[in-house]
Amino acid sequence: MPPVDTAAHPAAAEAGPSPASGAPRAVLDLRHAIAIIVGVVIGAGIFKAPSLVAGMAGSAPWMFGLWLAGGLVSLAGALCYAELATAYPHAGGDYHFLHRAYGRGVSFLYAWARFSVITAGSIALLAFVFGDYMQQVLPLGPWGPSLYAAAAVVVLTAVNLRGIRAGAATQGWLTALEVGGLLAIVVAGLWLLAGGGDDATREIVESGVGAPRPALGALGMAMVFVLLTYGGWNEAAYISAELKGSRRNMLRALVLSIALITALYLVVVWAYWQGLGLDGMAQSDAVAAELLQGAFGPPGATAIAALVAVASLTSINATMIVGARTNFAVGCDWPALARLAHWDEQRGTPTRGVWVQGLVSLLLVGVGTWAGGGFKSMVEFTAPVFWLFFLLAGLSLIVLRRREPQVERPFKVPLYPLLPLAFCAVCAGMLWSSLSYVYSRQLGGFNAAWIGVGVLAVGAVLLAALQAAPPNATPTRRVS
Repeated sequence: MPPVDTAAHPAAAEAGPSPASGAPRAVLDLRHAIAIIVGVVIGAGIFKAPSLVAGMAGSAPWMFGLWLAGGLVSLAGALCYAELATAYPHAGGDYHFLHRAYGRGVSFLYAWARFSVITAGSIALLAFVFGDYMQQVLPLGPWGPSLYAAAAVVVLTAVNLRGIRAGAATQGWLTALEVGGLLAIVVAGLWLLAGGGDDATREIVESGVGAPRPALGALGMAMVFVLLTYGGWNEAAYISAELKGSRRNMLRALVLSIALITALYLVVVWAYWQGLGLDGMAQSDAVAAELLQGAFGPPGATAIAALVAVASLTSINATMIVGARTNFAVGCDWPALARLAHWDEQRGTPTRGVWVQGLVSLLLVGVGTWAGGGFKSMVEFTAPVFWLFFLLAGLSLIVLRRREPQVERPFKVPLYPLLPLAFCAVCAGMLWSSLSYVYSRQLGGFNAAWIGVGVLAVGAVLLAALQAAPPNATPTRRVS
């Protein structure tokens, strides 16, 4: 069966091509989906953000309230994505939603930003986090962090080239190790509470309890760091076409994952608070390291380095699984990029998309080695681009409800349209906060706000070139 032009036949998008056309198949269990979502979300943030949030919250109740609110906001967003992913299961995820709601131009700009910065840039940054912490566990000389970073990209790219089953199995083991490490932090907090560890670390500072309400601006900035630590659950949409069972399994995967992540974050923050106190958390540059070292001595510092390294690998692997699927979806839409629209049925993965993603990530590791901290800043300063498209994806639910009322929706978000609008309002707030942050920063003598503009400008040039190129085939969408 040939690919179907869904611009002319929108209803065909749900049927998709026959397996002979090389399309994604349902091969992932619910546990695989949960492992991927948890792996994408839980990264290095939970080892750093709690100290920043504690300093801005000013009291324990406000601090815990912020972390709980982060889980609730994520759940609201997940319910919106559950409706989109169950109504339009597709390997393109957000790209597919944006395409249907706003057309090929907006979706291509998103795909370019995702390809160049959001996914490949994140993989490279996480690889450097892995390298920095592995260097503490097993030093390899001055080039050690870069060598570890490159090795992580190469090895995990090779794993995902073997197929989705290999990638999902690896993700399951890495996520189990990651969750076990977080629970070890909770054990350290309990150990200190019970009287173990050194006396200085055991002291619990209660001065924050009952403190006056912090300023609204401080709460808003704290929420930025909380939501960044929760970020990534939307990546589940990219495996919606490969999830076994009913379409509502995507809803189960999102809700269960966010419930698990919220519970883990709350107990880990509780352990930090019990072990170091609110003031100790706020003053710490490495809250998890101080807690484990205080509880278990020097081996605790080595343990936290290994834990952060595992968390980084977990996020890299999960990001690779979902990231390559955008490349596949773009290749299905644009004849000039048709080579990316290759799905290896035997392996169950877009092999060319994985190859391209791995090579670009490895190139960015090289750029990061040359640029040093400037590369990290460059990627972080593109946050407004991410939040812009995240906002548009949330609004696409409302657009598609109105434009395509005939499409079957196995799950409908409750309290419509209030819940989607509330989620979009949060995204708009995060967009404004991230714009304010980058506008106040400089990189290489230029205002950092121009970095995101530059990324989109390059995408616009590429879009114009693709649109001007003489087509050798009718643009198609092979969907799942």
